[in-house]
Amino acid sequence: MKVIMTGGGTGGHIYPAISIADKIKRKNPDAEILFVGTERGMEKDLVPKNGYKIKFITVSGLNRKKIWKNLKTATDLVKGYRQAKRIIGEFKPDIVIGTGGYVCGPVIRAAHKKGIRTYIHEQNAYPGVTNKLLEKYADKVFISFPESKKYFRNQDKLIVTGNPIRNGFLVCGMSNSREKMKIKPTEFVILCFGGSLGSEKINNTMFHVIEMINGMPDIKLFFITGKYYYKKICDKFNEAKITLDKNINILEYVDNMHEYLSASDLVISRAGALTVSEITACGKASILIPSPNVTGNHQYYNAKVIADKGGAVIIEEKDLSDKKLLSTILRLKNNKEAINKMSEASMKIGKIDAVDMIYDHLLI
Repeated sequence: MKVIMTGGGTGGHIYPAISIADKIKRKNPDAEILFVGTERGMEKDLVPKNGYKIKFITVSGLNRKKIWKNLKTATDLVKGYRQAKRIIGEFKPDIVIGTGGYVCGPVIRAAHKKGIRTYIHEQNAYPGVTNKLLEKYADKVFISFPESKKYFRNQDKLIVTGNPIRNGFLVCGMSNSREKMKIKPTEFVILCFGGSLGSEKINNTMFHVIEMINGMPDIKLFFITGKYYYKKICDKFNEAKITLDKNINILEYVDNMHEYLSASDLVISRAGALTVSEITACGKASILIPSPNVTGNHQYYNAKVIADKGGAVIIEEKDLSDKKLLSTILRLKNNKEAINKMSEASMKIGKIDAVDMIYDHLLI
């Protein structure tokens, strides 16, 4: 079995592809899997780190603000399509699977033109432009939320699978994670992060929240800033002459996110599709702050799916302040019944068999 996986840009596109690839390898140890991405996306580092080969093509996205720059986008698309055709011709895959990002366009289209079975996976409740355009070239379209059905034309192609998430999130228990991380059972654990790249807005707001919860004995905070913002945040505390107590843990980045998520009582984060899927798979209550700087405001729609069913509180960025965030945190911390109900609602939404469903449909 020979498979090309394509998807790129952010972890939200790449980690689902890696999860699918891992499943294929577990079921078919002799399977040959090749990733196709761009040298500018996170896939350049993440894919080799997870043990897979990757080849690169040239592709760029639409520039909605500076229309004249789309001449280069069109040129890149033609070049990327030729490169994709060459890679497919050399590798000769049995199937091609796209998980989002502009790189999927030329690869899926080239594979379809060669008569190769193609599949795409849409992570968000509001589908991306690329996947909506690629629907006509795909044999099947895997979607994560039933709410996204209405955005696709061919309903017969759609299969609701949920988001493929890494195995660690499915097997990691709260008590085991807390024991490993030396967290007391009585501590209220908050995990805050701004997605795979971090968020300056969330970080700046959390700076003031931390000032107010610093030293609280029954709260433990793990604050993951993102690599780009870590030094800025640390410098900000030093300049303000704030000494952080042992209940505050500021981290640049973590590889074992599944353990931090599993150990937490409350998660504060953006609302990327993969993030909300991991939160709900672990059955965690959350405060979701959707990024307004994404296509189609899709993070808001991801968050709304969870909030409408009682698993999350949404604070839109335009409404975000340190006082509002802190009051929401303390309200949930001091109302165990409310946070337990949120956790139960979150767990009911979470899909833990997405990758199994996708794999089964690849064989049909």
